[in-house]
Amino acid sequence: MQRKGGQGGGNPGSKGLKGINRNILVFLLFLLLSFVFWYLNSLSKEIDTSLRYPVRYTNKPSGYSTFSNLPARLTVMLKGPGYSILRLKLSAKKHPFEIDLSQASLRHDQDKGPNAWYLITAPLITGFNTGIIQGCKVVSVKPDTVFFSFRK
Repeated sequence: MQRKGGQGGGNPGSKGLKGINRNILVFLLFLLLSFVFWYLNSLSKEIDTSLRYPVRYTNKPSGYSTFSNLPARLTVMLKGPGYSILRLKLSAKKHPFEIDLSQASLRHDQDKGPNAWYLITAPLITGFNTGIIQGCKVVSVKPDTVFFSFRK
């Protein structure tokens, strides 16, 4: 005597569901591969982007302590190959850019009081370009002026 539904007695529709699940997995795999190849291709092209780069201030003027906080990050507009920019984004936290306040052109803002100072960031571009990964070029730094206060 044979059982109804053929041998095995399982659900007759289960074989069809396995085929659909397998097709979805194959589709997702190739979708992921196509995304990876597209991303690698886009990294080989030259791109413009901005990066909030960490900065550290050294050689503060003697006899003064910082009254208002200097920004911990500056927005840097970069131009270069995607691979170099990606590498820079990954390593930026480990290697902050050092701004030597004794060498920087600090200016006194007399309108705001005896402790008010400011720093123009445009001259820092050359320092960023020498300290950044080969292949990337810093186009601009924002904000263009950093205001802060020192007090004795």
